[in-house]
Amino acid sequence: MKSILVPVDFSKQSEIALKKAAHLAKKNNAELYVLHMLEIAPSLGQGGDYIPQAQIVHLIKIIEEKLEKFLQKPFLDGIKVTPIIKHYKVFSEVNELAQKHNVDLVVMGSHGTDGLEEFFIGSNTERVIRSSEVPVLVVKGEIADFSADRFVFACDFKEENVNVVKKAVAFAEALGSEVKLVYINTPGDAFMSNEEIYDRISRFLNIARLGLEVDIYNDYTVEKGVLNYAETNAADIIGLPTHGRRGLSHFFMGSIGEDIANHSKIPVITFKI
Repeated sequence: MKSILVPVDFSKQSEIALKKAAHLAKKNNAELYVLHMLEIAPSLGQGGDYIPQAQIVHLIKIIEEKLEKFLQKPFLDGIKVTPIIKHYKVFSEVNELAQKHNVDLVVMGSHGTDGLEEFFIGSNTERVIRSSEVPVLVVKGEIADFSADRFVFACDFKEENVNVVKKAVAFAEALGSEVKLVYINTPGDAFMSNEEIYDRISRFLNIARLGLEVDIYNDYTVEKGVLNYAETNAADIIGLPTHGRRGLSHFFMGSIGEDIANHSKIPVITFKI
């Protein structure tokens, strides 16, 4: 891992994300790109009003000074930090910046378990996840000693997920994490017998050429299964696949993936299929 992108809005949540990113940067000798998206108030442009260039320049100068002050954190000492200010609030642009700077990871902050707020409103976080070609790590809450020793990755082990599982395993290895792969078996139409699950997993691992074991965990829903399995195994990070711009993967239909990110007490990272 050579570089990490962290969007910030000067909130406590984005500071926590920056701190987590700094920990990973130090561990991997990586560079940090810290992004702030400058939003011009809609009222300034109502009715076709002209926004004076001098006013915009002045506003940008204020934000530059604020970002510089925000980055004066002891936990950033010894890390190469590049501040970036963009004059829009279009979250799909995060992926373009990640591609431009060859970023390996995007780290974003979230607020509590009642939804993503302020800069990281749920829909915006989902937009970043959908558009990002690189993994997106969503973190919340202060963790005294953040580590990534145990990495849980939940998947349905269909062939479309071969590459994403390889990416997740490679990412975990870069962090020095122990990888635990899990299939969540639920009642109803999605239920599979042990024989059916083991057959699917065996074929998957043969195609992926991965010499890893996969646990089967039974629960009432995928969300509960992922969170309970992660807690049982004292996981530090939960990994999930996504379908990118097409929305969350079929395995995490509807809002399940977002719910996991919202309700998880530990960081959640997504990998685009």
